[in-house]
Parts: sequence; C-alpha cells; structure tokens
Amino acid sequence: MTKFSELNLNPKVLKAIDEAGYETPTPIQAGAIPPALEGRDVLGIAQTGTGKTASFTLPMLSILARGRARARMPRSLVLCPTRELAAQVAENFDTYSKHLKLTKALLIGGVSFKEQEQIIDKGVDVLIATPGRLLDHFERGKLILSDVKVMVVDEADRMLDMGFIPDIERIFGLVPFTRQTLFFSATMASEIERITNTFLSNPARIEVARQATASETIEQGVVMFKGSRRDREASEKRKVLRMMIDNEGDRCTNAIIFCNRKTDVDIVAKSLKKYGYDAAPIHGDLDQSQRTRTLDSFRAGDLKFLVASDVAARGLDVPAVSHVFNFDVPGHAEDYVHRIGRTGRAGRAGKAMMICTPRDEKNLEDIEKLLQKDIPRLDNPLKSAGPAETTDEASEETDKKESTRRRRPAKSDAAPAKENRAQESQPEKAAEKSAEQAPEKPARNDQDTSGNKPARKRGGGGQGGNRDNGKAEPGMGDHLPSFIALSFEERMAS
Repeated sequence: MTKFSELNLNPKVLKAIDEAGYETPTPIQAGAIPPALEGRDVLGIAQTGTGKTASFTLPMLSILARGRARARMPRSLVLCPTRELAAQVAENFDTYSKHLKLTKALLIGGVSFKEQEQIIDKGVDVLIATPGRLLDHFERGKLILSDVKVMVVDEADRMLDMGFIPDIERIFGLVPFTRQTLFFSATMASEIERITNTFLSNPARIEVARQATASETIEQGVVMFKGSRRDREASEKRKVLRMMIDNEGDRCTNAIIFCNRKTDVDIVAKSLKKYGYDAAPIHGDLDQSQRTRTLDSFRAGDLKFLVASDVAARGLDVPAVSHVFNFDVPGHAEDYVHRIGRTGRAGRAGKAMMICTPRDEKNLEDIEKLLQKDIPRLDNPLKSAGPAETTDEASEETDKKESTRRRRPAKSDAAPAKENRAQESQPEKAAEKSAEQAPEKPARNDQDTSGNKPARKRGGGGQGGNRDNGKAEPGMGDHLPSFIALSFEERMAS
C-alpha cells in the first residue's frame, strides 16, 4: 500500500502530514498527487468525502515551497463554489503549510473588501476565492492574475449547479495560458466535459469511483409519507422527522438536516428548538459571521442538529457526523450523493434517511437510477403511532381555525338577516320618497267640500283611474297617458 512518504512530497509538508496523524493516502490522493508534482494538468473524479482537497493542497504546497509572492499577484488560485468550502480549503492549507513560509488570502463574500485588499497588497502565495468575490476584486483593480502558476477548480459540478460556469470561463481567460490546472468534480456533466476539453491540456484523468456513487459505509433509507390532510401535511412531516430522530436514540450523536428551500430551513430549525432539540439553521441568506459561528459550534460538538440548505452540502468537513436527514428529496439526483456524503466519511459508518412525499416520487426515481439501486423503504413512524393521532402543531392550527370561526358570524346566517332588513326598509323608504316628490293634484268632483283632506280611492286619482268604476287599469300608474284611459266608445267618437 502506498504511503505519503513515497509520493515525493516536500519534506516539510510530509512532516505536517505526519503531525496531523495521516500515513496512507486515499485512492484519489495516491492517483492525483504524482502527476500534479510532475506539472501535468489533472482531472480528478471522485465521490465526496474521499479526500479531494488534500489531492491538490499537498502538491501545490510542494510546488510553491520555492519562490516568493509579489504584491497583488498571487502565485496560485483555488476556486470554490461556496464560502464554507473555501474556508475548509484554507484550513487545509494552514494544517499542511505550518512548516513553510507561505502566505494565503481568503476572498469570500460577507467579509470587508478593505481587510481582504490589505492582505492582497502584501502579496500571497495562495489565493482561495469564490468566483464572484474574485471578479469583484479584479474589476476594482486590486488584483492581478498574470502570475498564477497553478489554478485549481474544486467541486466543478457544484459550480455548474450554481451558475458559475460563465465566471469560471472568464477567469480562465485572465490567468496565463501556461498555468497548470487541477480540476476536481464528483460528476461529469456534458458542460463540465466541454470545459475540461477547452481549458485542460492532456490531463491525467483520475477516476477512483463510478460517477456519483454513495459510499458503501452509509446505511440508507426512505420513509414514504403522505399527510392526512393538505393543511396538516407540513406539521405532520415535521413530526415524522422528530420521530425518526427519536427512534435512532443514542446512535444519533449529531446530524445534518437538509431542506430544499431556505424558508423551510428556518421553519424546521424553529420547530425542532420548540420541541427541545438543539438545532440551528444555516443557509445563504444568513450573515457570514453567523454562518461561521454556527459551523464552528457544530464542529466543536456544542450544536447537535444543523438544519441546512444545499449551501452546506459541499465543503462541510465534519469527520464524525453520525446521521444525515433529508427533510426534502433534492431536486437534482447528484445533490443527494453530496448531501449524504457528509456522513460516513473517512471510512466511518454513517446513516442517511429521507422523507418522500407523493410529489417527490419522480425525484426519488432519478436518485435510484443514478445510484443504480433501490433505497430501502422504512416504516412511517407516524402511522405506527396510530392513525387517529394528530400532531401537536396540527391540533394547534385546527384550534386556531375553530376559534376564528366561532368569533366570526356565519355568513349563511348573517346574509339573509341583512337581506331581510333591506327588504323591510325598502318599501318604507320608497313610500316616503314618493310622498315627498308627488305633485299637488286638483280636487276631484267627488271630493268632500268640507275642507277635510279627501280620502284617495285605491288605484290613485288623477288620470290613473278608470272613468267608469274608479278602478285603476291593471299595471298602470299615475303616469298613464290620458288617451289610453278612454273607453272604446270615446276613442271611436274622437
């Protein structure tokens, strides 16, 4: 079996490796380090958690051990898709360069430009950056990339998912054509293949595992879940998650819980804390300082449950994560591999469980197709607890709705009452209006001459009554034209 001492690394780097407690390189390290030390381009394809970071960190340090950095002109460049992954790479450089006089700079969002510019102005050997922040510094005229001798693209497939490929292509155009390129990815999509064909020169291809495979040390399972009612599905799903955690007992020493949306990350973290679980959220909308504190707390073991979006699926190097819970089925099958790769690292055993709703079954099929095997189905803990049981959160929601309905008058009762009141008042208002607007009419021959107000005959006076019997013509009112009221003989005579 190959040892690090046989890989022709710099003696000071070997000393740091030995102090870190490593003796034997992983397959990707054993395959990538020798051609990298020879100055060749390297295309490394390996599943997450196999030690890809050390595959480029160790040879880069050995190459950079000779030489000196100049102001604003870094000698090497490492591109990472997320702040967390960039911070992890920086930690690796600190670990393995402790006996070398090399400098580094970390360019990520959420940190002051001024502080980063001060470090760059002094000159750095290793520049670790996310694509967006790197281009920001370049466009401000604070960074010159013409002296980059080694360029690394880490987690290239994640770069593709996050839309960084145009930025990567632009950065390739800013660095020297004669640079050495080390390119690492867990999967090889067609777009990634195109970039490697364009920007890598006769690379040594190191593929230590079938593309996008999960580690065999990870026990997987999925719970097929369907809510009892649509308005209760979310709360019942959170209860299923809590019951899955409880069923693991002491075996679950810590866990990462993945959600597809940032809003769900906050909701799930808040729900877990409400029920007494030590949980905290992490996603891209949080301040960098808060994300860093949360991650440090999780790594130190002070935080047991980390609720995360896919920003944490790559680059979280916490060696002893016992469980990964996928609260949502990821939309891309490759993301599932990266998520569960946070457990079962470095040969340890791990467990990954997922909750799948009916609308997620197509995504589950894609994952199983990628893995080329079925994920074992687990019993729904909510069903085993009894079909009549409802979640506490669902009960609270139902109670609130019932209370609201009791306070609000029923529409079916209130509407008829209102309509009846309107119908009752309408004739009265019409009569009053008609009485006010009716013009004064001349006295009829049959009226009382005593000065008292004559009593109106039914059917009204004026020209609206019948001349023979004093009855009004059916359907006619006071506006009846006089010629219509004439009898047949009178109309013929006229």
